[in-house]
Amino acid sequence: MQLLDLDKITLGMSGAWAGFLRDWDRTLRAGNYPETTRYNYLLAVAQLARYLGDRGPGGEEGTQDPVNVTKPQIEAFQAWMISSRSASTAVNKHKALQQFFKWLAVDEGEIDRSPMEHVKQPRTSQKLIPIVQAEDTSKILAACRGKTFLQVRDEAIIRLLRNTGARLSEVGFLKVEDIDLNTDSAHYHGKGSKDRRVRFGHRTARALSRYLRARAQHNGATLPDLWLADRGGRMSVEIVVT
Repeated sequence: MQLLDLDKITLGMSGAWAGFLRDWDRTLRAGNYPETTRYNYLLAVAQLARYLGDRGPGGEEGTQDPVNVTKPQIEAFQAWMISSRSASTAVNKHKALQQFFKWLAVDEGEIDRSPMEHVKQPRTSQKLIPIVQAEDTSKILAACRGKTFLQVRDEAIIRLLRNTGARLSEVGFLKVEDIDLNTDSAHYHGKGSKDRRVRFGHRTARALSRYLRARAQHNGATLPDLWLADRGGRMSVEIVVT
């Protein structure tokens, strides 16, 4: 199962919004944008479309066509995103919408100028990310200890995250072929198509080896995705994108 499901993303949207989103995704695919980037971009536009369709800023009628979106509507959506999510999330949406309306104006010629032109990017405060202490990691690993499929899988995930310092999305979207137990390394597909191979330690290697043995006997063993759900499909990976 792929992360990016256009039918799901465009569900309930007007034909105009859905059509432009599909066309934009074709352009993104042609530009070799990673699936996670495409998903984040398309999701931001879909959220704007639903926001305007559901209410419209200040209670006024929403917009069912992206060519009619105005600067005040974008600002109202951005303010709502800050209040309902966070300023950092609003920044991500702002960047995605900039790309969409630039495409709509420059590539498609559907609008004369982008409504994002004078919309200021939200300000965010710098926050130090707390480091997970060794004893906390040990508690998490202890909770994963066992012989069930989920316990074996989750221990491998936690050890890989801890050992390599990779992003959640990088670990979450690994393929079976990305793990090399001959060199004890993982091939990560980073943001902006920046791939790298990272070595991991013997405990992580042992946890991955145990998981791969269990995976080979599990439903969905023929899938290319490394992490499987309990019933055999691709494991759903929660990425902070909303």
